[in-house]
Amino acid sequence: MQQVPYGSVDRDKPLIRVPFTRLAVITVCLPLLGLVACIVLAMLYHYNDATYTHCQVPNYLPSISAAISLTPERYIWRFSIGLHSAPRFLVAAAYLSFYRGRFSRRLTEQLLSGFTFLLALSENVGLLLLTYVSSTETYSVHKSGFILFIGSSLFHMLCTCKLWSLIVKYSISSEEMMSYWFKLRLFLFNGGCCVLAVYFYRRHNTYCEEGIYTCFAVCEYLVVLSNMAFHMTAYWDFGGKEVMVATPPEGKHF
Repeated sequence: MQQVPYGSVDRDKPLIRVPFTRLAVITVCLPLLGLVACIVLAMLYHYNDATYTHCQVPNYLPSISAAISLTPERYIWRFSIGLHSAPRFLVAAAYLSFYRGRFSRRLTEQLLSGFTFLLALSENVGLLLLTYVSSTETYSVHKSGFILFIGSSLFHMLCTCKLWSLIVKYSISSEEMMSYWFKLRLFLFNGGCCVLAVYFYRRHNTYCEEGIYTCFAVCEYLVVLSNMAFHMTAYWDFGGKEVMVATPPEGKHF
């Protein structure tokens, strides 16, 4: 076996090199496939338990909370979100660096960029909380995680759209224009689905009508799917970038 001298050129080559577009697709596909698997398994093997509510009226689809609280669905969801969360933190840091580069001399936008970064972290923490504490284990903690996730998600989308409205104001890039318009439309769609979900949830709890909880479940699916699609716009934002893991050059160890 050929020996390579310590500190040679080969040693300084990247250990891992992944296109950001591929990372974005993998990051979104993990929770998407996990969610689909949980809903399908709940419908096939735990239909009565997954669609049951305190009203005891017919429902036809499980809510996400119900689907991910059953076994083995909860383990599938926890596995997919566990793998998904680390790249989400990385993407949040990448956006913070991107915004700082774009708004290097504008204090207001710098502060908004930092606030957006904190919202991204809060959203991910809320997702982890509602994932690893199911509604059948500790409902109050699960509910708090869900509220944190939804609230942080909506404000994160709003702040992101504001930042991108300033970016495209002086941009001629077709990718940036497309990214902004998708972000804006997905934010409006997501907000509308959240309003409908709250309406159907309260109506179900108040009147116990048949099928209303199913309408809530559909809106809940759309909220989560539009959230995933919003984060998928990173595909355009970092299209030419790569994620690399490499050893630091000699003399630059910290």
